[in-house]
Amino acid sequence: MTLQQAMTMSRFSYGAKLTPDETDGGWVVTFRDLPEAITQGDDVEGALREADDCLEEAIAARIDDKRDIPVPSSLVQGEYGVCLPIQTALKASLYLAMKEAKLSQVQLAEILGLDEKEVRRILDPEHGTKLPTIERALKALGQQISLTVISELG
Repeated sequence: MTLQQAMTMSRFSYGAKLTPDETDGGWVVTFRDLPEAITQGDDVEGALREADDCLEEAIAARIDDKRDIPVPSSLVQGEYGVCLPIQTALKASLYLAMKEAKLSQVQLAEILGLDEKEVRRILDPEHGTKLPTIERALKALGQQISLTVISELG
């Protein structure tokens, strides 16, 4: 997947399937595009809250392990759209831009005039990076942030 493909699709919103857990009750949540992402909840609302966290952890693990981040498949009937939190989505976008440019963390650090440890922190999904820092790193790779807000009410 190229960064261009990632940015032209409904990026970082993945379909979650909820299946009743016949043994223990509640709901099991799985993501078609991320087979490692499995969680559960006692009811639909709780399962979807857990799905948010599970998706974020799966994408964070892929960044940490330097693995591909799949392009989300289109939703199919019965799936719920689950979106990454914005900061994780931005860090994933930077990660994808670096992969596409075949740029190492050391090389990006040189471009930004930063220590390589700082670039590691920028990419770390667990580290609270300020938006202007991520924006600057993306801009250095020829990217800009564009925001779309979608109403869940209708």
